[in-house]
Amino acid sequence: MINIGAYNTLKINRKVDFGFYLDDGAKGILLPTRFAPDGTKIGDELSVFIYHDNEGRPIATTQKPKAVVGDIALMTCVSTTPMGAFLDWGIMKDVFVPRSNEITGMQPNHKYLVKLYVDEQTNRVVATEKIDKTLSNDDLTVKELDVVDLVAYRKSDLGFVMIINAKHIGLMHNSEIFKQLNVGDKLTGFVKKIFSDNKIDVVAGKPGYQKVDDETDKILSLLKKNNGFIPYNDKTAPDVIYNVFGMSKKVFKMTTGTLYKQRVIAFENDGIKLL
Repeated sequence: MINIGAYNTLKINRKVDFGFYLDDGAKGILLPTRFAPDGTKIGDELSVFIYHDNEGRPIATTQKPKAVVGDIALMTCVSTTPMGAFLDWGIMKDVFVPRSNEITGMQPNHKYLVKLYVDEQTNRVVATEKIDKTLSNDDLTVKELDVVDLVAYRKSDLGFVMIINAKHIGLMHNSEIFKQLNVGDKLTGFVKKIFSDNKIDVVAGKPGYQKVDDETDKILSLLKKNNGFIPYNDKTAPDVIYNVFGMSKKVFKMTTGTLYKQRVIAFENDGIKLL
């Protein structure tokens, strides 16, 4: 069973002048020579991305697309037609957005947040700007403290609406945002709270001391690179902490607190000293 618009691991069963054919249980799928790794031979198994060429035939590539089916990604419009628009997919072929899937009308060189799916009628991969209808919090697949993939969706008065695992909607409050977020930004976060109506609050990073464990090495590395001293402490502004360490001030205080209790560092009036 071949998954269109996704990576498939397939075995090479024959070679031709213009490439290799991969075994799909039928006629085979062509991997053009220019996309075959050096030394490729019959019997090899390759991880390839499968899509349809301009003739509607499945074709394989080792190029890495900017998104696979099910992904939500920020993509650039390269051209438009009366039927729709084409977005830069990162491979030889652009991905098509039917006019009915556009919201305001796409323009070349502009970026749009879209979701990729397989059209049931054509079996081809297409994209839609109408993401809302593909998201729902009715049946949640996450729970509190789960680590999740987040995509910045839109700004709100309370913070930034985030897409969770390409399935649900959540909110990252202004108090939890420590750097500028733009539509389409991707980051790892976790579910902070789920309310009775299935609304979700999310936070960037990892929960609790799991996050601290990850950040400890970062602080120690910076100390060692700076002769055992860095001019930052719990009095440093949150935005400075984020710009330097890539973490919130809360996580910074938790991490340095742990290192202090372990007698690895000492707090100075103007910074932190490595013991």
